[in-house]
Amino acid sequence: MKILVVEDDFTSRLLLQEILKLYGCVDLAVDGQEAVAAVKEAIDNGEPYKLICLDIMMPAKDGQVTLQEIRAMEEAAGILSSDGVKIIMTTALGDPRNVMASYHSLCDAYIVKPIDKAKLSAELKRLGLTS
Repeated sequence: MKILVVEDDFTSRLLLQEILKLYGCVDLAVDGQEAVAAVKEAIDNGEPYKLICLDIMMPAKDGQVTLQEIRAMEEAAGILSSDGVKIIMTTALGDPRNVMASYHSLCDAYIVKPIDKAKLSAELKRLGLTS
């Protein structure tokens, strides 16, 4: 499985990479601008990501805007939302406004930090990414 971790915090990025490397190839982005560029390149090359773990609070471009831009790129490429990349918001923000905004922008799951390996694994299974 092709995975992208978008996280500006070094420790959180390493933790997610360590957990997810069991499931496939993990690419890293430190902000939303890098993430959008990576997703565009993957779509253009015909090798889109299957999973993106996306933080919200990041410099340059936050996770909410990044999520919207990724979904817009998929739509422009003719990728139906049901066939698009599975996006899990992985963030310290557990307030209802951010949760609802993320689901409104078509995220697939929302996990509040600190990241729990069992909870992340359960979400991957629920999303049909693992058995």
